[in-house]
Amino acid sequence: MWAYFERLLDSSMLSPHGICLLWEPELIWLHVVSDACIAAAYFSIPFALAILVTKRRDLKFGWVYWAFAVFITACGLTHLLSIYTLWVPVYGIEGMVKAVTAVASVFTAGALWPLLPKILTIPSPFELKKVQAALEEEEIKSRDAALLLRQVREAQRALRESMTRLTAVVETAVDGVILFDAQARILLFNPACERLFGYRADEVMNLDIGMLMSNEERPSSTGHARRFAAGESVGLRKGGSTFPMNLSVGQAWQDGDLIYVGIVHDLTARKLTEQQLQQAQKMETVGQLSGGIAHDFNNLLTVIIGNAEHLSEQLKARPDLRQFADDICESGERGAELTQRLLAFSRRQLLQPQAIDCRELLESMLKLFKRTLRENIEIKTAFGLGSIQTFADRAQLESAVLNLALNAQDAMPAGGHLTLSTELAAIDEDYRAMHPEVASGSYVQISVTDDGEGMTPEVIEHAFEPFFTTKEVGKGSGLGLSMVYGFAKQSDGHVSIYSEQGLGTTVRIYLPRAGAGESPADIPENEEAAPRGHETILIAEDDPFVRSSVIQRVEALGYRVVAAVNGKEALQRLRTDPYIDMLFTDIIMPGGMSGWELADQARWVRPGLPVLFTSGYALETLVEQGRAQAQAVVLTKPYRKAELAERLREAFAAAVVTS
Repeated sequence: MWAYFERLLDSSMLSPHGICLLWEPELIWLHVVSDACIAAAYFSIPFALAILVTKRRDLKFGWVYWAFAVFITACGLTHLLSIYTLWVPVYGIEGMVKAVTAVASVFTAGALWPLLPKILTIPSPFELKKVQAALEEEEIKSRDAALLLRQVREAQRALRESMTRLTAVVETAVDGVILFDAQARILLFNPACERLFGYRADEVMNLDIGMLMSNEERPSSTGHARRFAAGESVGLRKGGSTFPMNLSVGQAWQDGDLIYVGIVHDLTARKLTEQQLQQAQKMETVGQLSGGIAHDFNNLLTVIIGNAEHLSEQLKARPDLRQFADDICESGERGAELTQRLLAFSRRQLLQPQAIDCRELLESMLKLFKRTLRENIEIKTAFGLGSIQTFADRAQLESAVLNLALNAQDAMPAGGHLTLSTELAAIDEDYRAMHPEVASGSYVQISVTDDGEGMTPEVIEHAFEPFFTTKEVGKGSGLGLSMVYGFAKQSDGHVSIYSEQGLGTTVRIYLPRAGAGESPADIPENEEAAPRGHETILIAEDDPFVRSSVIQRVEALGYRVVAAVNGKEALQRLRTDPYIDMLFTDIIMPGGMSGWELADQARWVRPGLPVLFTSGYALETLVEQGRAQAQAVVLTKPYRKAELAERLREAFAAAVVTS
């Protein structure tokens, strides 16, 4: 064994590494300085670990830190020997040090993996803060519950003195108020609860309150009111649809019996606002990132294009090589076009806004489209009444409309109809509640409609994101719609997509109106003067947020509402509720039954039933596609409260005339 080590440590026949480097001073000192820095860094780590372990006695698995320190020290020693062997060929010692390092590394790695599950169970500072925040939140909720309990007790004492005033408060409350006993039997169900859950008060009296909660939220056993915890939960409507709600429960004594008061607040609007805000923040973040990349990339492209042009001039005598330079220049220009679209999305492009006559703009572009688009696509225009002028960058607006037209052409491979339209539009507070990033007011609306393949909800959700495309590789950059989005936002406008698979797509651009004055015909009708009614309306709408918004707006006009999530449920409600006076249905709904089919079957069940349809497409477009009758009453999305009120009365009047 000793002879083996003597032979291993004998370096008399070996040459130092410096010979391999030909004793070049630059190379030798490059290796010396690099290995010295690495060794110094390696030797500092064990000292830091030693200080950490000695100062923090509470750390678990301290021996792992020591093992890691030994391993790092051995690594540093190998780099010192690398310096030494430049002049002295002690490769045997270096090999043994590496062997020790290998043993230490294998031991450390082998010991670390079995400890990994235990290490992962140690709470992190983030988890501890999360637990602390949860405790603070529970404390706040506890204080709120205690406050509510005191209010209930005070209301109990005041009940005998002022029953009339208390009844008025409960009956007019915006939030739902439910009174139930210790056996969870409902004792009071205010009108707000009737609107939220779709039941009349007499239908739920003395029934278990668990019927108003979804199966996931409903406790397994019945008969004990204390099972219901306060906080966010899911409510269950009469038709089977659900909605998010916040439930606060307090208890009090009434004539010696324990009673509970539940306050139900509908969270549908808040959830929608949160989703819209998250989407807006995501788009803003992506815009900032893409804008920064585009600016830096433009600087690079400037150098590339400039050098390529100079190189092309120098290679006039070599046409074969000059072609390569021209290709570089052309590719750089294509890259510049892409960065320009990124700048448009990030809203960092330089705009030159001016007053634009939208009728004149679309008519001038119509000639371009007839030469550009395929012959199997029929193009037409539709203009609203009055002066339609906007204040925007004309070149960017033309580019946006052109992008939308080209996208529409791609969505109609077998040909179809393309409609360019413009009109005055108004965004009200109801629409703004669903799109909080939009300012309410008067706008000019430019729409591009096709009857192509349409989009899925998943595609619509990502349609405005840069580089998102459903086209094949090489057939689309994914920047067309993102450029339109950025241009609209930078122009203080808005852009929306309405699409259904098999029905087509409508993209609407909202831009600020030019000029402060408005003619009397342009001023939106006063919503307070909108016609009202008292009839019962069956609303069939699959989107929960849209359904909740429509219910609130229709009820605000004085009507009673019955809701359904699809055609099958709507027909069931129609058969069981004889008080329904009208069907208000979306045209496209899941479940295999469209709004047209629902209307036909509803009129077979209830002859002469008034029907109001709603769609993202205008009635003229639906009639052209054979999806509607010309005499149908259609309310085009998005709509204002005054338009909704007029169309409801119009549908009632049309049914009377028909009958």
